[in-house]
Amino acid sequence: MEDTIQALANRLKKPLPGWNAHSQMATQVHRNARVLPKPNARVAAVLMLLFPHHRQLHLPLILRPTYEGVHSGQMALPGGKVEPQDEDLIATALRETEEEIGVRVDRNQVLGQLTDLFIPPSNIVVTPIVAYYPEEPVYVLDPLEVADIANIPLEALMHIPNQIVTQVKVTGGFTLEAPAFKINDKIIWGATAMMLSELLGVFDEIF
Repeated sequence: MEDTIQALANRLKKPLPGWNAHSQMATQVHRNARVLPKPNARVAAVLMLLFPHHRQLHLPLILRPTYEGVHSGQMALPGGKVEPQDEDLIATALRETEEEIGVRVDRNQVLGQLTDLFIPPSNIVVTPIVAYYPEEPVYVLDPLEVADIANIPLEALMHIPNQIVTQVKVTGGFTLEAPAFKINDKIIWGATAMMLSELLGVFDEIF
């Protein structure tokens, strides 16, 4: 496991797959929106918190509560918008993770980051931060931010039958055809699936 994590840290220092990996899980909306973010786009960071369980790497995904917003009820990575007190995007991802799921991650556990992703529906640019936690986390969920949490094995994301195309409902009652990961009863699509696709692309280059 340590060799894998070190190899991942080393790979994250090199040029990343970026859109080549994102596009594999991109909806037509994302494909049509491959433009520079608007000047007023907000900035955010999320955390891919890898940890070992039964000799496999897992990471937590949260279920957003139902609310009046474009990401209502979706599976997501813990994270959120940059706040004035944040030193940098790493600080944002770590702070938001502790606030949302109650796990404190140290900076020295951060391995690197993936490619920024512009999310048109929410007008936000998200940076995925990758970290390694040496044991299975104990969660304390913020009920205002998190309705549920699931530990997802990376191996399950890599399993081709779990990569599907499905119909999802979006804001305004519209139905959208979306590439997605289906893990048990969890459907992971949109920006989260695109960011995870890049993580898988990085792992493909390691092994």
